[in-house]
Amino acid sequence: MRLLFLGDMVGKTGRTAVWEQLPGLIADFKLDFVIVNGENAAGGFGITEEIFRDTIAAGADVVTTGNHVWDQRDALVFAPREERFLRPSNFPKGTPGRGSGVYIARNGARVLVANIMGRVFMHPELDDPFQAGERELAACPLGEQADAAVIDFHAEATSEKMCFAHFVDGRASLVVGTHTHQPTADHQILNGGTGYMSDAGMCGDYDSSLGMDKEEPLNRFLSKVPKGRFEAANGPATLCGVGVEISDRTGLAEKIAPFRRGPRLEETAPSFWS
Repeated sequence: MRLLFLGDMVGKTGRTAVWEQLPGLIADFKLDFVIVNGENAAGGFGITEEIFRDTIAAGADVVTTGNHVWDQRDALVFAPREERFLRPSNFPKGTPGRGSGVYIARNGARVLVANIMGRVFMHPELDDPFQAGERELAACPLGEQADAAVIDFHAEATSEKMCFAHFVDGRASLVVGTHTHQPTADHQILNGGTGYMSDAGMCGDYDSSLGMDKEEPLNRFLSKVPKGRFEAANGPATLCGVGVEISDRTGLAEKIAPFRRGPRLEETAPSFWS
C-alpha cells in the first residue's frame, strides 16, 4: 500500500497548494491513502468545515489536527458529525469529535488512523499519550482489525516523539510527528518495522517563521513588544510530508522517504513510487 502523509497546512497558500496538487499526486503516484494535518489551515489558526470538506474533496482520506483544533469555533460544531476529521484522542473525556477511526483505502485495505498529542512543553494536563496509543492499538490491532495503522503524533519534543514510536514499534505502520512545521531528516524504519519521522514539516510558505509572516515574530524576539497579530505568510507554498510503502502481508513499513514539492526547499519524492 502506498500512503502519503502531508504536514500541517498553514493558511490560504498552504491549503490552496494542497487542493491544487493532491489530485495529481494521487494519480501520478497511484496513492492508496492520504492523510493531511489541517490544524493551521484557516489563517494559520484552526480549520473550518468548508476547508475540511475542500481538503477531503481534493483527495485526502483523513484530516488530522492538534493543539489548534478549536481555534475556529466552527470546528466544535462539525467535529462530531465528520468521521474523517480527527482531534487528539487524549483530549479529556467528553471532548467533541473523535481521536481515531478505521478507513478503507483505495486498494481495499483497512487503515487505522489515530491522532495523539504530546505533553512535553505543550499541555501536561492531557491524558498520557503513551496509554492513549496503547488503547488505540489494542482496540484495533494491526493484522486483525486493521491492515495498516498510522499515528499522527502532534508534539513539540523530539524525544517524546521518538520514545512514543519505539513504544509502538512493530504495532503501527507509521508514526509521524507534526506541530513544529520543520521537516526533519530522520525518516527511518525502526527495528520492529514501524516507519518513523520526527516531523513531516508543513504545507505553507517557507519564507516565513513557521508559516507566519516573519515580521511580527521577529519583532517580538527583538523588542518583546507586540505590534500586531501573527498573520499567515502568503508566498508560494511548499508541500512537505512523508511517503511510505506498507506491506500488504504484515502491515508494517517496507520503505519510507520524505516528500517535498515547491520553492525554497530541495524537492524530493519517494523513488520507490516512480
